[in-house]
Amino acid sequence: MHKVIFDTDPGVDDAMALLFLERHPDIELLGITTAFGNASIETTTRNALYLKQQWGLTAPVSRGSSEQFDPGRKPHPFPAHIHGDDGLGNIGVPDVIDLPLDPRPAHQFIIDTVMANPGEVALVAVGRMTNLANALKAAPEIAGLVREVIIMGGAVDVPGNVTPAAEANIHGDPEAADHVMTAPWKVVVVGLDVTLKTTMSRMELAGLAKQGGAAVELLDRLSQFYIDFYDGEVKDSMVVHDTCACVYLVARELFTTRSGPVRVLTTGIGEGKTLQKPDGHRFGPSEWDGKPSQLVCTDVRADALMALVKKTLVRQ
Repeated sequence: MHKVIFDTDPGVDDAMALLFLERHPDIELLGITTAFGNASIETTTRNALYLKQQWGLTAPVSRGSSEQFDPGRKPHPFPAHIHGDDGLGNIGVPDVIDLPLDPRPAHQFIIDTVMANPGEVALVAVGRMTNLANALKAAPEIAGLVREVIIMGGAVDVPGNVTPAAEANIHGDPEAADHVMTAPWKVVVVGLDVTLKTTMSRMELAGLAKQGGAAVELLDRLSQFYIDFYDGEVKDSMVVHDTCACVYLVARELFTTRSGPVRVLTTGIGEGKTLQKPDGHRFGPSEWDGKPSQLVCTDVRADALMALVKKTLVRQ
């Protein structure tokens, strides 16, 4: 059984990832920590509570930081044109959800849960890395207690999606991402190099909604706005970015990886660019020296991944 804390900024593809985690039989969801990114922290936290309520989830929800790891950094605008003004495809999520939050801030929830389950907890982070970086800053010793960190973020060998250099989650808080990448724990980067190969069509999702009950019917409804956005890139389909990180947790054999230290550019025209120094390549002295080798996913068996996603989403 994989024990997981899901760090997320719901977000349409976040919602699919959350339902995958909840419905996979080998995953125990210990908690949901919220990040800002696809919408404000107030909106993403409300959305996490809404999905918890609608899907009958038992995992606690803890609210994350409203500021980037470097609080002096100017924030980027939220992508309402992708996820809708409400972050969940403009389906009309109520302003207030009558469920309690865990009283601890997200970084403290992470610290406490990891320390209570040493060596057992995987952190699956599919938004900005702010909460993870804050947890490391407050309790550096957790790096030796976390089983692994799996992130959806980065674009190593392919262009970014918010600039030619950068993927959105990394670009949104590059200092946090660099802090996470260079910490002495195991990180797996599931970025655009693989996620852009994984798509679900509008017709496929509608078919799953007929099999998966009310939960998948809601997922189908909130995904329509997102599918409309992607229609220019993948015809009548959506890219399932965040779910890919969840699949790695249970089916890593579907991925090809490369090992080496990873750094994130935090300034200049390449701000947010994720760069790996592959193990075994000889370079002169650089800022990658002395940093831990991490895994970057470079390829994926997309058909097999999507088959597993579909099977899991309709499981009740």
